[in-house]
Amino acid sequence: MIHLSNLTRQHGAQILFQNASFQILPGSRSGLVGPNGAGKTTLFRLITGEEQPDAGEISCAKRTVVGYFSQEVGDMAGHSALAEVMSASAEIVALGEQIRQMEAAMATPMGDDAMAELLERYGDAVEQFEHRGGYDLESRAQAVLTGLGIGPEDYLRPVETFSGGWKMRIALARILTLNPDVLLLDEPTNHLDVESIVWLEEWLASEFKGALLMTSHDRDFMNRIVGRIIEVANRTIITYGGNYDFYLREREVRREQLLASHRRQQEMLAKEEEFIARFAARASHAAQVQSRVKKLEKIERIEIPAEQRLIRFEFAEPPRSGDDVVKIEGLGKSWPLPGGKVKSVFDGVSGLIRRGQKIAVVGVNGAGKSTFLKVLAGQTPPSAGSATLGANVHLGYFSQHAMDVLEPKKTVFETVQDALPQASIGVVRNLCAAFLFQGDDVDKRLDKLSGGEKSRVVLATLLARPINFLVLDEPTNHLDIQSREVLLQALQQFTGTLVLVSHDRHFLRSLVDRVIEIDHGEMRAYEGDYEYYLHKSGRDSWAA
Repeated sequence: MIHLSNLTRQHGAQILFQNASFQILPGSRSGLVGPNGAGKTTLFRLITGEEQPDAGEISCAKRTVVGYFSQEVGDMAGHSALAEVMSASAEIVALGEQIRQMEAAMATPMGDDAMAELLERYGDAVEQFEHRGGYDLESRAQAVLTGLGIGPEDYLRPVETFSGGWKMRIALARILTLNPDVLLLDEPTNHLDVESIVWLEEWLASEFKGALLMTSHDRDFMNRIVGRIIEVANRTIITYGGNYDFYLREREVRREQLLASHRRQQEMLAKEEEFIARFAARASHAAQVQSRVKKLEKIERIEIPAEQRLIRFEFAEPPRSGDDVVKIEGLGKSWPLPGGKVKSVFDGVSGLIRRGQKIAVVGVNGAGKSTFLKVLAGQTPPSAGSATLGANVHLGYFSQHAMDVLEPKKTVFETVQDALPQASIGVVRNLCAAFLFQGDDVDKRLDKLSGGEKSRVVLATLLARPINFLVLDEPTNHLDIQSREVLLQALQQFTGTLVLVSHDRHFLRSLVDRVIEIDHGEMRAYEGDYEYYLHKSGRDSWAA
């Protein structure tokens, strides 16, 4: 379908890939992985024609429709949500109008040759219209919007009234409704709750028949969808047959094999060089020496690709809190609405958060998870009842707005050092390295960092402090898979109490031992881990 042959692409002095090749075959499901800056987004832009390769060729089958969802949604205004979703399918709408015009033309007298030519064009148009799903375009757009959490009551709502995260959903719905032959998805699960992620998994598995190439920071999502991994790293592109977990295992096997081959080659080279040095001055061995020199010149040296070194930082033991960390009595929260009305988020909640528990707060988007965390953290007052912290509880709170309070002119090192004023330079550097800031990265100014990098800085400063009660609202947002694993390991080692909201199922499954669900203003506690919650709540398919 799409063949990329011997591609070379360079950005400035950086060579992204050289003489790299792979194919996107009909119906294939591929995950695109690689470190930040390796060239994943560049590959998407090469496939769509937004960029051109420095060398190599990209060939595409005739009439192949490519749909590309990226994190840059552009301006949205002047349409309803439904009209915006259908706008990407303007060619399908136009094709439908052409079909109607041809049908009207068939009713008028014309010569046999003209009729034959019209019928041929009509047949091609109808075939293409059916292939693109033209007959159910509007119903498909509505179904996709609903699946992504935008219900019928919001179909006709102006797009400019939606927040940035909801506009991302509309942009995703626009590409899915297009029903392309090749679907390129760059982080489609960002800004989606678990319900919408599960719906998208099912849609890709059952409804979408085309080829898929995607990046995702959601490990579970990748494992459930893809059957092939395409890795962009170290100036090359390597294909692995299997899902993400298989790729991790196979990559390690291949690296061990490469290390063994490199070791054997180094031993052979050392012997040959020793022979050359030993007999170079002897005329009787001149021919043998020359032969071995030429042999060494022809040998292709095995290179070991650089691998990011992860440093494990030993976090200080937080001070011990009392057994009762938060006592919740009759807690309620409501927000005022225009016209004097009030929206109740949750009401009449009572319970106890005990020392050492790791609790996930779950529920659909808009259920009030973030509001509940804000009340716990003292960021907003309750409308009723109380949430009282226990003895010797030191609270740390992370939200997406936490990045807004960073001082943009400071470097990563200076920001982390501010959180550990008594620590040595070595300790500060080790903490930076534990959160993937190594070498010159520690001297980057915060206003030059990406959203994910800023999140890592905030989390590093939070975990470095003597905090024994962490309240984290979507800490995995903007973090890639490697960064999520670093955070997961840090939180697994954390001996204090944790309450968090996250839509990353792998993260929750590996971490929490209790779940609180918010549903239509009520809260239900599940006294078990995330798998227990899925089973008891009837959501076993989420773990399938």
